[in-house]
Amino acid sequence: LHCNTSSIQAAVLIQRWYRQYVARKEMRRRYTWNIFQSIEYSGEQAQIKLYNFLGYLMDNFTPTSTERNFVSHIFRENEVCHDVEWERYFCYRNIEVPEIYSGPHMNFPLTADQVTALVEAFRNKRQLHSRYVLQILLETWKLLRLLPNISRISTCHSKEITICGDLHGQLEDLLLIFYKNGMPSLERPYVFNGDFVDRGKDSMEILLILFAFLLVYPNDVHLNRGNHEDHIVNLRYGFTKEVLGKYQMHGKRILKLLQMIFSWLPLATVIDQKVLILHGGISNTTDLCDIARVDRHKVRATFSTQSVYEKIWWHYDKDTTWYSYCQILDLLWSDPMPNNGCMPNEVRGGGCYWGPDVTQDFLSRHNMQLIIRSHECKQEGYEFCHNRRVLTLFSASNYYEVGSNRGAYVKLGPDLVPYLIQYQASSMTRELSLRKNVGKPEHSALKVLREQLFAHKSDLVRAFQEFDKDKTGLISLNDWVIAVESVLCLGLPWRMLFSQLITCKAPGGMFDYQDWFQELSIKEPQMETLYRHRSTLETIFRLVDFDNSGLITMEDFRQTWKLLSAFLKMEITDEAISDLSVTIDTNQDGNIDIDEFMEAFRLTDKKSRLERGKSMFMGTSNDLTKLEGDPDIQ
Repeated sequence: LHCNTSSIQAAVLIQRWYRQYVARKEMRRRYTWNIFQSIEYSGEQAQIKLYNFLGYLMDNFTPTSTERNFVSHIFRENEVCHDVEWERYFCYRNIEVPEIYSGPHMNFPLTADQVTALVEAFRNKRQLHSRYVLQILLETWKLLRLLPNISRISTCHSKEITICGDLHGQLEDLLLIFYKNGMPSLERPYVFNGDFVDRGKDSMEILLILFAFLLVYPNDVHLNRGNHEDHIVNLRYGFTKEVLGKYQMHGKRILKLLQMIFSWLPLATVIDQKVLILHGGISNTTDLCDIARVDRHKVRATFSTQSVYEKIWWHYDKDTTWYSYCQILDLLWSDPMPNNGCMPNEVRGGGCYWGPDVTQDFLSRHNMQLIIRSHECKQEGYEFCHNRRVLTLFSASNYYEVGSNRGAYVKLGPDLVPYLIQYQASSMTRELSLRKNVGKPEHSALKVLREQLFAHKSDLVRAFQEFDKDKTGLISLNDWVIAVESVLCLGLPWRMLFSQLITCKAPGGMFDYQDWFQELSIKEPQMETLYRHRSTLETIFRLVDFDNSGLITMEDFRQTWKLLSAFLKMEITDEAISDLSVTIDTNQDGNIDIDEFMEAFRLTDKKSRLERGKSMFMGTSNDLTKLEGDPDIQ
């Protein structure tokens, strides 16, 4: 009896220990996930600032102003869009395929065998020749122009339709889906729900595979547009850079044609009149009749702020209403929320948050039963909400880091009951132990978070000093939590993260924030403000670099910097801008590359901060010496 009692007690202790272990692991998994998502949405906030800059341009320079030509240049307002001229401009016939080319050869019209060979070539890291790329894109453009805004398909009482969410350039996930589910065919139709590109390294390969299958099976492969099928978003999130790197000779032409193709992608798919598939979501004004009538190809860029979006829209077609334009914005950018109602999506800067009451009303009005959308990474690859009337589907596994999330796709048969399949691509995932499966993503998340904290050092110091009235350099844990959230606004469990982010603790539960910033310093320190705004500045450079040459002219630099300094309220004269352009042109080739462009911001910001310091400290030599010795001012 005593032996049995001891065994039971031991089992209870083991069970209690295991439950605590699992609870701690789940807690770490959740805050790791929160960090990744918060940082991602923080990046979208930076994109909003870029859109605000573009809105500033449209607001402040009229058609009669001297800057208008430059603004027109940025927005490609004089672009030729006649069909015949497009076809001639993107002619591939004068491009020779050399004999040494070892990649796949394509003959048109394409066959299923050729597309299968293309998939296999991409699996083996071989690249398709630019002649064939342009030919696929041109044929895709011709086909897309014939398609309606809303694709309507049927299970035909026998077919299962497979729906995939965001792929984001992760070819390994697409190949795994094909391995598990089979490639598209007459018997195996697919719907791909947008965001094919950006972030991952194989966006071009994914596009070519999907376009090729579309050409072979136009009635069985359906592509919806996502918010990343947008040339300005591509400038920031990697697709533009990928194309120019892989196709150095013809990359500019490829990108140009892709801008047009993206604008012709359908906006939604309906299965059996009962299931709506779209990338982002709906709002309380979404109406499929309006969506069906809008001229989708005129929306070349899905800007996230109303001012720019409205102006670009009216530029294209003054007879089309702002209401219809918002319909497209909602479809591509919106997210569901648990509470009833509909409100602007301030986190993304475009679309809306919509609640279960909006879902119910929409489904009732259109006599439907389910909305399938993507747009948000989910840890399990999918998530139901709104009483299982909305299904979020995300197909890019390991999106933030190896082991961070599963991918999923869904199959719908004639009964329209979702059958979900989860997976996790990458052999590295399988090799992770239970401990590493949490530890590796957590380590990456904390690294990214430290970089964000470093990028906001000045603001954080000011926030800490509000609590450090005696200038001891020490603050409490509670004050640190309040200060950090007030600056970063990420909504993270900072109290829980404190021990992960801070090792330089002082007696009495206090910590030295100056020593902490020394710990946060990245290996290759940059000026703090440049580090914070680098992605936005790179995007602006690529936006002005209209021919994707990697260079902008001196005049374009002067015009850009004049507009940018006005928007950022940097006091800099035309003469100073001209001097700056000469100073940063280190190789004196008469052009400005991306590194020189960033150097201009560093020098300008240093000057601006020094001038603010002189004003702040009334020009005393002692305080100016301190300011100039600031490690952030280089």
